[in-house]
Amino acid sequence: MSEKNVYRASTTAPVNIAVIKYWGKRDARLNLPTNSSLSVTLSQSDLRTHTTASCSPSYSPPDTLLLNAQPQPLSDARSQACLTSLRALRSELESSNTSLPPLSTYPLRLSSINNFPTAAGLASSAAGFAALVRSIADLYQLPQSPTELSLIARQGSGSACRSLLGGYVAWDHGALPDGTDSKARLVAPRSHWPEMRALILVASAEKKGVSSTAGMQTTVKTSAMFQTRATQVVPQAMREMETAIAAKDFLVFAKVTMRESNSFHATCLDTDPPIFYLNDVSRAAIKGVEAVNEKAGRVVAAYTFDAGPNCVVYYLEEERDVVAGAFKTVLGHTEGWAGEQGKAVKEVEGVLEGRVAETLKDGVSRVILTSVGEGPISVEDHLIDAKGEVVA
Repeated sequence: MSEKNVYRASTTAPVNIAVIKYWGKRDARLNLPTNSSLSVTLSQSDLRTHTTASCSPSYSPPDTLLLNAQPQPLSDARSQACLTSLRALRSELESSNTSLPPLSTYPLRLSSINNFPTAAGLASSAAGFAALVRSIADLYQLPQSPTELSLIARQGSGSACRSLLGGYVAWDHGALPDGTDSKARLVAPRSHWPEMRALILVASAEKKGVSSTAGMQTTVKTSAMFQTRATQVVPQAMREMETAIAAKDFLVFAKVTMRESNSFHATCLDTDPPIFYLNDVSRAAIKGVEAVNEKAGRVVAAYTFDAGPNCVVYYLEEERDVVAGAFKTVLGHTEGWAGEQGKAVKEVEGVLEGRVAETLKDGVSRVILTSVGEGPISVEDHLIDAKGEVVA
């Protein structure tokens, strides 16, 4: 075989938005969480990371990564943990079958593109590390299941383990010191409850002031509320949420989602110094969801916020106009309504008014309409050509 041979594999991986939040580590080195979490995997038609992994004996070390055409370091401990684990699995295959090319010994060249803002509270690291792990696993032709690979992705970004599966996904915090029981678990596939929709109100595309990693470490050290949340509040919320998803009970899903988001951000505020991920636009979005539910006379929408100001509003397809239509009435001028989904939404007057409407108009820069989706997808659209050159 030619020493110039370039091996490639590409995948797209989804964003997931947690309805039960992960916050706090019991082991920072292994990225083991203090509590379990649960998320909805979102459609890759709207939010995805596209990654090509390649290797070749003709490449010069070290391993390299381009993210949105910008060089990114791979020397950090979290990236190295993922690469080392994947290479070890490939090496095992090569040891058991000497006819396989020694891909584990070749330098890696990675290229990745997000179709959404990076590090702005839209779970970019989750999609990024899920795409990295899945693409290299495909490059190395590893037999491990998505749940097994989630053990590796978790070391890069905790929530990345949930992006290796589609639908409704739990990340069990586990109890073993080595973390082998801290992995992703499918709660229900997309096909179980495909009617779930999400409207994302992008209040800021800027990189957040306090990273998730730094924020949760400070919370663990200083918040008096933290232990109660980890040991009592979240376990109860997990039980309620899994039951709601199994029963396709949106009322319970919504109430737990909103209560859990508020609990998470209350814990952030209880941190010393306090962490402010929400802003005035975020609070207007909360008031907007409350207004939508009040107008409907029932709970048809649920808000949640990760570690950032962007609001994710969950609702069912049958309530599209009631929920998304109310927001479109005041946000119809913003980017995001031009596609097929956006055009189908009918505006509903008289729901969002006054200060709430004005704050949203001034502060929301983009909307994203999406839905529950599938896990990573292997694609033939390579970002690195057959000669090893980056093409996008």
